[in-house]
Amino acid sequence: MSSQNEFFVIKAKENGVNVIGLTRGSDTRFHHSEKLDKGEVMIAQFTEHTSAVKIRGKAVIQTSHGTMNTED
Repeated sequence: MSSQNEFFVIKAKENGVNVIGLTRGSDTRFHHSEKLDKGEVMIAQFTEHTSAVKIRGKAVIQTSHGTMNTED
C-alpha cells in the first residue's frame, strides 16, 4: 500500500489539540493546521503535498500500524 493512500484517525482527548501538516520537498514547512476540541475526530491521509503530521495535545492516533496515545 502506498503511503499516499493510507488514512489515519486522530481523536482529541482535550480541547485545543493542534494537527499540523508538513510539506514534502527540499524545504519542510507547515502548510495546514486544524484545531480539534475534546471528542472531535479527524480522518486524514498523506498526499503529494503532505509528508508528515505533527500533533500537539492529548489525542489518540489510529493508523494501519496500530493505535497510540500522545503523552499525558
